[in-house]
Amino acid sequence: MTRTLILSFVALAGLLAVIAMMAGMFRDRIEPGLLDRGAPKQADAFVVQRSTLQGMEAVPASVEARETTLVASRLLARVETVTVRAGDYVEQGQVLATLDQRDLQARVRQAQESLKAIDARLTEAQQSLARAVELQERKLLSDADLDAARAAEQSLTAEKAAAKQALVEARTALSYAEIRSPLAGRIVERFAEPGDTVSPGAQLLSLYNPGSLRVEAWVRESLALTLSVGQSLAVEIPALEQVLTARIEEIVPAADPGSRAFRVKALLGAAPGLLPGMYARLDVPHGERSVMLLPRERIASVGQLDVAWVQGDGGAARRFLRLGESPDGEHIEVIAGLEEGDRVLLPPTR
Repeated sequence: MTRTLILSFVALAGLLAVIAMMAGMFRDRIEPGLLDRGAPKQADAFVVQRSTLQGMEAVPASVEARETTLVASRLLARVETVTVRAGDYVEQGQVLATLDQRDLQARVRQAQESLKAIDARLTEAQQSLARAVELQERKLLSDADLDAARAAEQSLTAEKAAAKQALVEARTALSYAEIRSPLAGRIVERFAEPGDTVSPGAQLLSLYNPGSLRVEAWVRESLALTLSVGQSLAVEIPALEQVLTARIEEIVPAADPGSRAFRVKALLGAAPGLLPGMYARLDVPHGERSVMLLPRERIASVGQLDVAWVQGDGGAARRFLRLGESPDGEHIEVIAGLEEGDRVLLPPTR
């Protein structure tokens, strides 16, 4: 009985020790309170002043290719090969596809043989004319026979010229069996596959020149009339998270009757990942506006709130701010929370 009581007391003591350890009785306690983050530095206070900025209006735009083309067939023939696919880069003059050219080659050979036959007949006519001239000089041939020999020679000369043109035409038609790229660029879409039969005018491929990309936007008339060809504008490409510079190359001199807007085309520089059809925003100058700008280092974030410390008679006071955009990356527009002449301190050290 005594042993059982001893074991019970030992177990109870162990349980109490575990509870005490979990309660932190064996560790040093820190008194509750707030950490001292330090007071704002009074030196180098920034005096808030108003600045004048160029107002901008973001106009929806689209990236387009100035040099784009649809490659089509000029023959009624079967497609034998297509050597490129969408996304491939090609050089000017590169073979993109070939068509069945057996009948075209036969026409070329036929034109060549026809030209040889006319050459033989023309040689004979020239020799007959030379003999007729000699006989006529010896008074052994009448003038009528000489004229007939000369007419036969001239007729065959004309036939030879026509045969040469027919050969050129046949060779030209044969060249159409090889579809070559009209410009250096990138393939957008492939419309035909080997084995398809295409007719004249049927689309085979589409491509564009990546170096000729531009933005096109409809700008309302009050803004468009302030723009000029050659002017540089900022273009934001949200998908790439980039801001590019575009130079206006064309302003269509007629407004759309429905929207009263002018179509503005601005040439872009090369940018990795930039593709036709992308959404863009064209920043068009729109008057001037007065703003208060504050350096980024003078602003602290507390959760989702932006605050600044303003020097006052009673010391530093915290102000909650409503911020706008950053015009240069180093300063931020303050919409509300500060007044002109306020002395903004650096945030307290953490």
